[in-house]
Amino acid sequence: MKVAFLDTVHPILKERLEADGYSCHELYSMSRQDILEGALKDYEGVVIRSRLTLDARLLAALVGLKWIARSGSGLENIDIEEAEARGVKIINSPEGNRDAVGEHTLGLLLMLLHKLRSGDSSVHRREWLREEHRGNELGSQTVGIIGYGNMGSAFAEKLSGLGCRVVAYDKYKKGFGTEAVEEVSEEEFFIKSDIVSVHLPWTTETKGLIDSKWLSKFSKPITFINTSRGAVVNTSDLLDAIDSGKVLSAALDVIEFEGRSLEGLELDNDASITLDRLLKNNQILITPHVAGWSVESYYKLSNVLADKIILLRQS
Repeated sequence: MKVAFLDTVHPILKERLEADGYSCHELYSMSRQDILEGALKDYEGVVIRSRLTLDARLLAALVGLKWIARSGSGLENIDIEEAEARGVKIINSPEGNRDAVGEHTLGLLLMLLHKLRSGDSSVHRREWLREEHRGNELGSQTVGIIGYGNMGSAFAEKLSGLGCRVVAYDKYKKGFGTEAVEEVSEEEFFIKSDIVSVHLPWTTETKGLIDSKWLSKFSKPITFINTSRGAVVNTSDLLDAIDSGKVLSAALDVIEFEGRSLEGLELDNDASITLDRLLKNNQILITPHVAGWSVESYYKLSNVLADKIILLRQS
């Protein structure tokens, strides 16, 4: 029962799997070519984050594979259809960083509404501009959440008690409404939302979904937040919407130009021009894809995977 760790994760996962009888191997420099040449042909499981894409060719080379454990929530670097056709189980751990994402999203929102970044910067310039930094209270707003899985529901939980109205729309999920969260149709979502928080997976359907056409559907100017995947948003269209007043301000933990490994940016000439425009806009907050990266989530992501892998073996 050999397991290949192809990305670094919290050591609790290796500790728990070895205690359960697995032989775990840290192969962080294992390349795509190594795998294609059969280096992992006798491994039962692999643990990954985003460094490698497990497409049909790699899966074909993993002839003994029974499961893939993805630390985190996104599965865009796994050919899910091919894995399922080969009888390979896919395990991820969105439960591990949902609280971190929920808190980070709330922090970004409060920074926007209360102008915390510009207020701090102005004081450091020895200015004392009170009226210019008058904020807006969250309690007077309707927060619209699109995508109501682990991350969307975690954000809704963090909003509880802050006095705002929360509405949520999910194309593939129904019956999730509660006293605290109003389940709405897509049309209602566009009408009711003052604040929009995106919690969608990166798929062929969602890539570039949020563009000028999508943003034009809102009945009033919105505050926009994305902590899901950068490729969901057309950055140029978002900037145009800010320039036109359709979007009042935005906070992005992810941007369109992240590479597939999520460890840096991939920029051609057009992307560089758009990135320059993005970075110069003082109505936008940007963090480097760290919404789900907390001290606590680092442990929980791996501990949740251990629970699921051990349960899978017992079933």
